Amino acid sequence: MGNINLQELMPAMLSGTVTSLNIFFLTLLISLPLGLLIAAGRMSRLKIIRYPVQVYLLIMRGTPLMLQLFFFYFGPYYILGISGTSRFTMAIVAFGLNYTAYFAEIYRGGMEGIPLGQHEAAAALGFTKNQTFLKIVLPQVIKRIIPPMGNEFMTLVKDTALARVIAVSELFDVAAKAASGSVSTAPFIVAAVFYLIMNAAVGQAFSFAERKLDYYR
Repeated sequence: MGNINLQELMPAMLSGTVTSLNIFFLTLLISLPLGLLIAAGRMSRLKIIRYPVQVYLLIMRGTPLMLQLFFFYFGPYYILGISGTSRFTMAIVAFGLNYTAYFAEIYRGGMEGIPLGQHEAAAALGFTKNQTFLKIVLPQVIKRIIPPMGNEFMTLVKDTALARVIAVSELFDVAAKAASGSVSTAPFIVAAVFYLIMNAAVGQAFSFAERKLDYYR
């Protein structure tokens, strides 16, 4: 496997992990609220709103994230003549818009899965629309979307490795460079352990959330 000093490797791996986590959390900060807005647009009765949203969803879900990273990083220069854009910033933009599309469809699936009869029953009992949403619809939506959300969160942890295609030095990029320099597979094994730890934490967080929802149901 070649010779490599793990004590020297670990600080670089930890630094790469911090970058990966920054991509992860900043992507969620953008995509979770924006996904809700896009979901509302997708369900709108107004064609002028719904059709552009459908096109956006088709593009973001129908093209590879790697291609989107290239587009957002190189596009400003080749299309607008703008240079000097930050690689990390463009990575966040690409990740944020990509995951917005997926979260929007998860939100939409959760909301459209609530039977119309529940809205009608709430209205008959004198609930306002806001009360119906907050006390009846929202708890059920949250329960429905937690499993697919957990899956997307874990996918995002792994997808952060794609940021290296525009030279963002995240965890996998650090591992690849270390492996190349030392002619060893050890950095990849260490990176795999780091990814497993991060996804184990995500999995535990969602399992805890599901248990809490079952307890309060």
